[in-house]
Order: sequence, then structure tokens, then C-alpha cells
Amino acid sequence: MEDKIKEMIEQIRPYLNMDGGDIEYIKYEDNYVYIRLLGACTDCLMQDGTINDGLLTMFQEEIPEIKGIVNIPL
Repeated sequence: MEDKIKEMIEQIRPYLNMDGGDIEYIKYEDNYVYIRLLGACTDCLMQDGTINDGLLTMFQEEIPEIKGIVNIPL
């Protein structure tokens, strides 16, 4: 499961990098993916939308058992 999540994060990373941001995988636990948004994404007002409408949707398409994504701030 973690390998698939990490692979998906690597697919997402270039899009975040284009806007000056980045993403770091922390862990997968109890059907939740824990990440850390970095760079420009750290203070972005669209952070919740990126996580809930973008990342979560994409992850759930590939791994339906994922219940949510949790951003662990710095």
C-alpha cells in the first residue's frame, strides 16, 4: 500500500513544484494518508481544497479504502 501511495505522490509532485510547492509522504495509518505540504503550499489559502478536492479524490480512485488525507504542518 505504501509503495502505491509513494508512487502517486511522485506523480503529483511536479504539479505542486510548478507553483513553488512540494509534498512529503509521512505515513499511512488506519486508512489515512499523512503528508506534509511544503514550499508555497505551506501557507496557501487553497490548501484544504488541494487536499480534499484534488489529492483525496485522486487517491481514492486508485485506493478506495483511503478515508482521508491529513496534512502535518511544520
